Amino acid sequence: MKRVLLSLCLVPLLLAAACTKAPPAPAAAANQPKHEHKPPHGGTPVVLGAEVYHLEFVRDAATGQLSAYVFDGELENFIRSSVPAIELVATVDGAPRSLVLAAVANPATGETVGDTSLFATRADWLESTANFDAVLKSITIRGTTFSDVKFNFPQGNDTD
Repeated sequence: MKRVLLSLCLVPLLLAAACTKAPPAPAAAANQPKHEHKPPHGGTPVVLGAEVYHLEFVRDAATGQLSAYVFDGELENFIRSSVPAIELVATVDGAPRSLVLAAVANPATGETVGDTSLFATRADWLESTANFDAVLKSITIRGTTFSDVKFNFPQGNDTD
């Protein structure tokens, strides 16, 4: 009889222990894929805000041209901006150099100055300078203004 009572007392305990799940172990950070953005033109990605938008800067050393494309937060879709120009202040050999990238119209896409995703400028020093620090003074995209955005060319400012 004692054995039956003991068995009856142990069965609920064993069932409770068997039904209790251990919490899942957290995934190791090393196993998580890195969040990356691939600039479609092979340029320099610059994050605006908390990855709300990106700019991609592309330098053509042969012509000294610097182009900037406006993209969504994943660098997948062009986003048009109404600003007439984007101003950068680059630091080259310790000296500030101003660059004003003007809005570029594109009849093939229907983009116009005042409604475009492409901005460009040309400077002689861009032909020979492949690395510089810069500050984007200001850009407004869809009603949101981003100011004093620091980045390095060609590294960008994306930290993840």
